Amino acid sequence: MSYHEGSRALQDAFDTRRLADRIQERKLHATITEEDRAFIEALDCFFLATADEHGRPTCSYKGGDPGFVRVLDEHTLAFPNYDGNGMYLSMGNLLRNPEVGLLFVDFERGRRLRVQGTAAIERDGELPALWQGAQFAVRVRPHAVFPNCPRYIHRRTLTERSAYVPRGGTRPPVPGWKRSDWAHDVLPAGDPAGS
Repeated sequence: MSYHEGSRALQDAFDTRRLADRIQERKLHATITEEDRAFIEALDCFFLATADEHGRPTCSYKGGDPGFVRVLDEHTLAFPNYDGNGMYLSMGNLLRNPEVGLLFVDFERGRRLRVQGTAAIERDGELPALWQGAQFAVRVRPHAVFPNCPRYIHRRTLTERSAYVPRGGTRPPVPGWKRSDWAHDVLPAGDPAGS
């Protein structure tokens, strides 16, 4: 990670250049540590930032059961893409611009971790098979891993896990919106909501 002129201008305006340099020097690393691995694999969600080839961004929430993001080694993490609304905004961006930002937040303990890297979609092979119900897998090779200030994290506790996450050899329920008048007739062939 390197600071650009925009970052530097604001750092200078608010006298944080020395602090930013110290964070980069002491907290930023290019590999996933064992502590990072434990943190990432304990979570059940993260936020994914992508941009298309013109730099137009989108951010999406990705959720699953704890451990659905897997650290394969210190240079690689991977996660599944499950059935969604079929727009493929984030995943489509990856095909045009593979640079991504992942934000992992533990809302119960007030901790967060950023991962910036290069992503690739894998539709075939062993990787997608690691997750039941995955359409494909996304492999990310980080180039920057660093903690982020937890000060403004609102504390929340889990009340219920999503019933729509594929698990246990059972088919997840069909989301109600797929049976609505505006959607049911344009679902992909073989979609469970169409039967």
